[in-house]
Amino acid sequence: MLNSNAPRTWVRGGVTLLCACAILSVASARADDVEDAQKLLKAGQSQQALEHVNRALAASPKEPQARFLKGVILTEQGKQAEAIEIFTKLTQDYPTLPEPYNNLAVIYASQGQYEKARTALEQSIRTHPTYATAYENLGDVYAKLASQAYGKALQLDASNTAAQNKLSLVRELVREPGVKPTAVAAAAPATEAPKDTAKETPKEAPKPAADSSAEVMKAVQGWAQAWSKKDADAYLGYYAKDFKTPGGEARPAWEKTRRERIGAAKSIAVGIDSPKVTMRGAQQASVSFRQTYRSDKLKSQSRKTLELVKADGRWLIREEKAGK
Repeated sequence: MLNSNAPRTWVRGGVTLLCACAILSVASARADDVEDAQKLLKAGQSQQALEHVNRALAASPKEPQARFLKGVILTEQGKQAEAIEIFTKLTQDYPTLPEPYNNLAVIYASQGQYEKARTALEQSIRTHPTYATAYENLGDVYAKLASQAYGKALQLDASNTAAQNKLSLVRELVREPGVKPTAVAAAAPATEAPKDTAKETPKEAPKPAADSSAEVMKAVQGWAQAWSKKDADAYLGYYAKDFKTPGGEARPAWEKTRRERIGAAKSIAVGIDSPKVTMRGAQQASVSFRQTYRSDKLKSQSRKTLELVKADGRWLIREEKAGK
């Protein structure tokens, strides 16, 4: 999503966009609930955050600040159809606010709908010509569209070396993998309430694995986002109580080192490319990916595998393996 205050990476389909999760500059009803919801979302407790936002909206259904935050929370939960509905209605009710357009673009891009994403971002810029985040996102979308065009050129003429070189450059620019990663978010709309439960229940039967994979990837993306935001508390909150620290180091010592390293960097950006989710039962999963790390002190790329376990309804990291 877009972020007018603290940017977070949102990586799906090979494109990295920034999301706006900041509070809109409008009056707020039930400000305490909205502020609490922000804090809970930042801590990775999206369901609790949603409860606070719903309480604020019960008191003031039209309140834009709470509506916007609800859209952000639903996006975090993978409920893209519901989030799109909220952001679209906000653009209709408040057409001069750029953030809802921007967040719509991020969702569309995650679904591979790059033309819709482009249109939304261009509208965001028209409403706010100095909105830097929208310009950056628009550049990423243009790069993705260019990648598709060069790919089509190569399909028609595999000997076109110029198109191949340009395609390689564009993929490097947006950190796009050579093979498009599985769109684990594709199953998200299935979380909406079915219109006819009796008829649709049989159709939902094959989807639990996909839904589980989506939940796992949501946790991995949340971990990367917390790291990128330098939110040490949220970052460490993604590790299980029985996490296997590197070299068997004591957990308190390991956490202290991680906090120091995160705090020492002025800026951090962590990307997740080519993720592959392997379910090892209902409570365990493995995710392998190419990790890109950028800070003011270091730039690196490496292969990483995270072993996760589901505890108290959350997917948590039990072990990290480098170079796997």
